[in-house]
Formats: sequence, C-alpha cells, structure tokens
Amino acid sequence: NCDMMFSSIKQYCDAVLQSADQISPERKSLLLHPLANYIQSKVEKGDPVLLVFICTHNSRRSHFGQVWAHVATDYFALGEVVTTYSGGTEATAFNTNAIQALERIGFQISSSSNSVSSQGNDKNNPVYELMYSDAPCITCFSKVFTDRSNPQENFAAILTCNSAEKCCASIPGAECRIAITFDDPKEFDNTPQQDMAYEERCRQIATEIFYVFSRVADSQRT
Repeated sequence: NCDMMFSSIKQYCDAVLQSADQISPERKSLLLHPLANYIQSKVEKGDPVLLVFICTHNSRRSHFGQVWAHVATDYFALGEVVTTYSGGTEATAFNTNAIQALERIGFQISSSSNSVSSQGNDKNNPVYELMYSDAPCITCFSKVFTDRSNPQENFAAILTCNSAEKCCASIPGAECRIAITFDDPKEFDNTPQQDMAYEERCRQIATEIFYVFSRVADSQRT
C-alpha cells in the first residue's frame, strides 16, 4: 500500500513513474514488455510471481532490481502475488555505495552483527534490513542465485549485467530468462562521479521496473 510508504520514497516512486517516457521504445519493446507480459500472465492465472534478479556479484544492480520490484509491488498493490529475490554467479556483499544511494532516497537501512555464510562466500557479508514503509522490511544480502533462500523452480530470471547474461545461458528451474542489462556503477568507484553514478543507475532501474509494473497494473484495470 503506497499510503504506508515514507513520504520521500512515495515522492521518488511518483517521479520515476512519470519519467518512463525517457526509456527508449526499443528497450521497452525488446526488454521490458516481455517481463511485463510474464508477470501479467502469471497474475491472470492466479499463480505466484517469483522474480529473481541476477548479476555477477549480487552486490549492486541485482539488489537495486530486487528492492525496486519489491517496492513496486506495494505501490501497485500487487504485493500478495509478487515476491522478489536476487542472486549472483558468485557471492560477495551488498555494496556500501549502493546502500548509501538508497539511503539518500529515504530508505532506512540497518545491518545485523552477523554475516551470512553463503555458498561460495566466506567473506564479510552482512544481512541488511531495508525499511521504506510500515510494511515488513526487505532483507538483502549477497548470495549465489541457487541459494536456498531463493526459489528453485517456477521463477523468472532477470539478468541485470552483461557478464551474467553471457555466462548464464541456462538458469536451472527458471520458467523464463530475460536479459535487462545495465551499466555497472562500479566503474566510478573512488572517483568524484561515484555518488552520481550510483544514483543514476538506481533511478534508471527504478524507472524501468516501475514502467513494467505500471503495464501490469493497467492490464488489471481493463
């Protein structure tokens, strides 16, 4: 329910929804419409919609995808049927620059004192809780996409980076595989452009996710 959202988050969502005209027609038709059609078909059948956003390290773009898809389910009142996840081809940690970009928007983010021992990762990998409304928190930590916390079948795999798109020709258990790739803000780490790069990528992903969900919501009203 968007009425329960923090005002800064609600304003951001309203703004990205209005900026969908900035997405190219080619990107809409080739990349975003297939995801909207998948979600719509599942909703019409009354089936649960499981979305897994995948990039190499599950540290930046895939988390942005998971978070904004989760927020969009509330914004468009689809939360009872859509559940969002993320994973990588390897596990690292949720990147602090990505976390700070979300905090600047208005998310309240806290981390547990414990790190997750995820498959293929023995490094420091905190579990983060993201609050954006009075609804339950979004839980985020880096993991491989086959991690037991993710669905193992009947899900859509959304590949958010070129590397994952190339190396994951087949995703076990996925009903469909959709590549919606984004440039990596990591390229600007430790430069004067760092914060702007993360904010731009976060906003691009939010805008495209909200465009997808707006199509689903519109189809429900017709």
